[in-house]
Amino acid sequence: MTYLKKLFPLLFLFHLVSCGEQVKTALQKPNIIYIMSDDHTTQGFGIYGSRLAGLNPTPNLDKLAKEGMIFDNAFVNNAICVPSRAAIITGQRAQTNGVLDLEGTIAPEKQYFPKEMKKLGYQTAIVGKWHLHHEPAAFDYYQVLPGQGKYYDPEFRVQGEKLWPKNVVQTKGHSSDMIMDATLDYLKNKRDKDQPFFLMHHFKAPHDDFEYAPRYENYLADTFIPEPESLYEIGNHGSVAVRGKNDSLTRIIGSSVSHRNVIRNQAMNIYWNDSTIYKQYRNAKDIGQEELVKWEMDAAEKEYTSKVYQDYLKKYLRCVKGVDDNIKRLLDYLETEGLLENTIIVYTGDQGFMLGEHDYIDKRWMYDESMRMPFFVRYPEKIKAGSRTDAIINNTDFAPTIIELAGGTTPEYMQGKSFKSILETGTEPEDWQKATYYRYWMHLAHRHQNPAHFGIRTKDYKLIFYYGKYWVNTDDPNVVWNKESWGNDFSNHTPPAWEFYDLNKDPKEMNNTYNKPENRAIIDDLKKQLFTMREDLNETDANYPHIQKVIDEYWDK
Repeated sequence: MTYLKKLFPLLFLFHLVSCGEQVKTALQKPNIIYIMSDDHTTQGFGIYGSRLAGLNPTPNLDKLAKEGMIFDNAFVNNAICVPSRAAIITGQRAQTNGVLDLEGTIAPEKQYFPKEMKKLGYQTAIVGKWHLHHEPAAFDYYQVLPGQGKYYDPEFRVQGEKLWPKNVVQTKGHSSDMIMDATLDYLKNKRDKDQPFFLMHHFKAPHDDFEYAPRYENYLADTFIPEPESLYEIGNHGSVAVRGKNDSLTRIIGSSVSHRNVIRNQAMNIYWNDSTIYKQYRNAKDIGQEELVKWEMDAAEKEYTSKVYQDYLKKYLRCVKGVDDNIKRLLDYLETEGLLENTIIVYTGDQGFMLGEHDYIDKRWMYDESMRMPFFVRYPEKIKAGSRTDAIINNTDFAPTIIELAGGTTPEYMQGKSFKSILETGTEPEDWQKATYYRYWMHLAHRHQNPAHFGIRTKDYKLIFYYGKYWVNTDDPNVVWNKESWGNDFSNHTPPAWEFYDLNKDPKEMNNTYNKPENRAIIDDLKKQLFTMREDLNETDANYPHIQKVIDEYWDK
């Protein structure tokens, strides 16, 4: 009995130490901030070495990236806002989560990412752009924009006494500042400081129409923005699917910087039919004069395209500047509060964006400027500063990775794969995915006029198939239809075609060499991989027989 009396205090002390260690471990669990900007493409950074890198557009983001791991081959599954965000929040592909276009929705029961984080003991929050239409009710806290939201004086939907979406907070200022204000308010005043947090912070910027804060009016005002050569020279880029026979579709396919696309372009305010030089050309009487005036027209068009491009890029980069400056506000707060070292910080965009390459604006394309996402992660405890990888990841992989970094395991229902080991070791496993699959569904939608297509991208090659068909009403496969909300009145299908790019020889995708005999073995292998991926990912066209018919007809052509 005397022995037990002496032993009891030791056992009690051991119990206290054990409980203390458990509490300490819980408190030390890393906080996680997932930051995503809208349309912030890799060309708009210093770290990705684009033609714009010399402008130093993102000093704060570059510093953050260099303190962790930078991904050079992060790709979106569908370069359009809602499907990308759905893939991230579910860890699933389009036909599994049900979101194929901008009208897709994710109901609270399918908001898997925050649900899984709550299971791991995290308080969850989302601030900024949501765009998945249903209430983000799976989060413990939210303050989100309605739909796309406004650049100036945005209102936010919040929790409250009324049913979603009737609880509204009105703010006054630029959206990038207001969204960061909301995030800092959450971190300072709204969270439980004894519990780790998972926060999704989503900027609206730099989404088109690039309405920047007034303080950036003079930023880059006197700077010439480097222009892509492909803005003026198309080369052998594209195919009959995007250019038409004898370039007959170039006036309507792919929204442009120049006047090339007559349906949607950045130069819509100028109408050449009313210009003096156009009238001179129209009234030319002899071939010599006609050719001279045509040359003058071409020179004038190039000069005007350059002016439009300079305006376009300066507005874009001013929005990016607002994002970058607000990132510093966040980092300063985290450092002041002693949270920086124990917080995993992820930064990405919801897709890429065309900044004049091939004379394209917007996204949607499977070309790299549109398909590639910026992506980097900082976490000093586990991720080596200054590390970089060319491992292929896609946006369905984000949720599984963050779940595992938080101490969980990837749910079986998620199609994405965790790349936690790549972050922690800097090494790509031998069995890691060697390719990624892409699918754009919204055929000729929203006056951007991008044909529907799918394809495969490896580190070395890209293979794209444009099937050129609308959807159908699956209740009646013979009825072809197009969603009214897509704003498309173009009544013809576009020609099916393949495109193949050797990315080692042709990283800017200027030379479609699909028909070169020397590429046949590579292309055949890519088609086998593509077929298998579509089956494995539940991305076939079994429900769209009119599309499958085109695929079958053109697969071996």
